[in-house]
Amino acid sequence: MTGIVAVISTGSFGPHAALAREALRKAAQLVGQGIAVELRTKDTVTDPLPPEAVSGAGQVLLVAEPGGADADEARFAGRPTARATLAEVLEDAPGVLARAGSGDAAPAAAPAATGALKIVAITSCPTGIAHTFMAAEGLVEGARAQGHQIRVETQGSVGAQDELMPAEIAAADLVIIAADKQVELSRFGGKRVFFSPTKPAITDGAGLIRKAQQEARVQAGSASAEAAAPDAKKVGVYKHLMTGVSFMLPFVVAGGLLIAIAFALGGIYVYEDRYAGTLGHTLFQIGANGAFTLMVPALAGYIAWSIADRPGLAPGMTGGVIAGTIGAGFLGGIVAGFIAGYGVLWLNRAIRLPKTLQGLKPVLILPLLGAALTGLMMFYVVGEPTARLLAIITEALQGMQGSSAAALGLLIGGMMAVDMGGPVNKAAYAFATTLIAANVLEPMAAVMCAGMVPPIALAVATRIIPGRFTPEEREAGNAAFVLGLAFVTEGAIPFAARDPLRVIPSLIAGSAVAGGICMALGVAQRVPHGGIFVLPIPNAVSNLVGFGVALVAGTAVTVLALALVKRRVAVPATVPAVV
Repeated sequence: MTGIVAVISTGSFGPHAALAREALRKAAQLVGQGIAVELRTKDTVTDPLPPEAVSGAGQVLLVAEPGGADADEARFAGRPTARATLAEVLEDAPGVLARAGSGDAAPAAAPAATGALKIVAITSCPTGIAHTFMAAEGLVEGARAQGHQIRVETQGSVGAQDELMPAEIAAADLVIIAADKQVELSRFGGKRVFFSPTKPAITDGAGLIRKAQQEARVQAGSASAEAAAPDAKKVGVYKHLMTGVSFMLPFVVAGGLLIAIAFALGGIYVYEDRYAGTLGHTLFQIGANGAFTLMVPALAGYIAWSIADRPGLAPGMTGGVIAGTIGAGFLGGIVAGFIAGYGVLWLNRAIRLPKTLQGLKPVLILPLLGAALTGLMMFYVVGEPTARLLAIITEALQGMQGSSAAALGLLIGGMMAVDMGGPVNKAAYAFATTLIAANVLEPMAAVMCAGMVPPIALAVATRIIPGRFTPEEREAGNAAFVLGLAFVTEGAIPFAARDPLRVIPSLIAGSAVAGGICMALGVAQRVPHGGIFVLPIPNAVSNLVGFGVALVAGTAVTVLALALVKRRVAVPATVPAVV
């Protein structure tokens, strides 16, 4: 007997299945145990177990997802067999492996005994592109596997799609909010609501639904700040900031493109009075004095909205406008948003009114006192120091050349590939996006170029070194290439989930090189999204040649790194020792 064989049975191949397989392999490696893992979906079998592997195994581990594929258990007749759920493996792979090795793994747990449920859900992420829809897909697959009915509303970059109807919400037994930014909750008053980031929905939608059944709580019945207060405390600073950034993005995109088009029509001095009345001058005014003027107020307003719900919106936007007038820029807007949000939250708790006057709080008292508090703090306390800090940062960034610029590019470029759409990626993206408001455009180019590298490089690698990838990965390379061109870094996630220790460092190396070259060559970008599709727009990206050089160089570095570190994919003849 040479080790353990495991079969993961799931409805379809997804990140959660790949992560479970990798978790078992790594757990086995830690204890020096041999293991072979077969992944079975309803359509395909990946890494099938050869007969000699089954006959030579000391233990069989069956990992099942409700509604998953048939594990073909007949071939294991007479072999010691243990069972576990996909969720158990993802939560504690070493523990599952230890129990399997001792022959007493717990039987697969059944879903919560509440019968078939009617579920409604909302998924949303700060940029509203990849994670939003991947989370929705994960929830739909998880609900289908457990026999539940589900309707998912996606709040993506183009607005809400498949919007939930009032009748559907009223009939729902459970509401799941899988979001990385704040969403409007007033529709769900009186319903059992469960809150989660998007990642659990992507990796294990079925497990998230089971957890939601156990832990969902009744949502307060109004949209006042009182209802939002406990949620704001749980959400955390990062999520509030990402909410503000997500609402600011449309203003940045629209303003940046309008300015670029204005320069294309009238030249780089089109903003001067001598061009007044021309189309180029007018478009510049719309972009610079219209959309760009609203960037900081939107950032501040929706940070406050994320914290204190609608009563925080007016104080936050007011503080954002003040930040612009006193020269505090986006830093001042961030500060104003948090002052307004937490200030309104405190006022809501401190002010006690009779029930007959409660309705005045969200529409009159809280916006009035919140705006006054935020404005006074901005003018007399934090405004001037924030403005000085912004000026120092702006001057330092604009003065960066050579090695210092390249170092910044290496840092933010590498961050884009660390978690491919997760918190580290979004932190670099938010940093670059907000700098556009200060007319520091080089970091945005570095971030977008670096974010395009992972999926493009993996797509190229599946063609140049196909032996290092499974058939499913080679097929997924086509989609990854398109996603990379569109600056959707999340297209690299399935590859990274299968082999994280080799793939992720390779991606970081290529993205860092791309970001460093962009910064060193002074590539600047006015538009915070769009990938290759915004490059043809005149003046949207300066130094197109430099951008192209950086993209090609970063891709080449990642492909070379993958060629060096990834091992050939082969079906083992016997149960292998994990390496």
